[in-house]
Amino acid sequence: MDLLALDIFRTVAQEGSVTRAAERLGRAQSNVSTRLQQLEEQLGCALFLREGRGMQLTDAGQTLLTYAERLLALAEEARQALRPGEPTGRLRMGSMESTAATRLPAPLAAIHARWPALVLELRTGASRPLVEQVLAHQLDCALVAWPPPGLDEDTPVARHRVYTEDLLLALPASHPPVKTPADLRLHQLAAFAQGCSYRRIGEDWMGQGGRPVEVLELASYPAILACVAAGRCAGVLPQSMRALLHEPPALQWVALGPCDTMLVHRPGYATPALAALQEALGGVDSPIQGAEP
Repeated sequence: MDLLALDIFRTVAQEGSVTRAAERLGRAQSNVSTRLQQLEEQLGCALFLREGRGMQLTDAGQTLLTYAERLLALAEEARQALRPGEPTGRLRMGSMESTAATRLPAPLAAIHARWPALVLELRTGASRPLVEQVLAHQLDCALVAWPPPGLDEDTPVARHRVYTEDLLLALPASHPPVKTPADLRLHQLAAFAQGCSYRRIGEDWMGQGGRPVEVLELASYPAILACVAAGRCAGVLPQSMRALLHEPPALQWVALGPCDTMLVHRPGYATPALAALQEALGGVDSPIQGAEP
């Protein structure tokens, strides 16, 4: 069970297809199929259910995938540790949608210009799932709004403060002026899926008005703002995201207060690639007390 076999197995699991995995890996389809078969023979169990052209993980395959993620991440960390001060290899980072749009273009371009051998892979999502992916070794680090909703207080993750965002509640332009939650005349919030910190902040603020808050789940800020402009609901976004809009819709904006964006990673994880990212972000604060072992 070598690292190459595990990488092929993980890629097939991610793609759900031998054909797509072979294309992504730059290998012949027959080679990928053979390596999978050899791995299953070594382990003495089936890792996939073959359903037509698709591949679904068995229970055993799901268990192995957890270990494969950890082993491959550790191998990449070891390779980078042998070349201190020279960021190479791959850095898998996660980010909130708004942070990726407003904060990351310049730092990531600077990293690419200075360290072209370093491959950056960016995945966007809500804060809590991103932290969970870091802990599961599916990501190396992530930029999240702290604290993510539903995350245990003792979650073993190191965190560093990078940005402080000023959050805004967007309301239809026709809505009467709002100074407190009691002034709200609507009770629906357009927001991202569960696990989004901004969604939780919006729900908590609107809930102070004494009415149950309904959530309309959407997948992008343009969709959220379109629903707000249509007069259906409210929405939460950072001031930096509003500033990025070339033609902001004519909405009413209510200040909700600041929220910290943290760079999180597994305790003890330290590579030249992570250091390069921290430098490009303008330096980060010292670890938050209690976040590092």
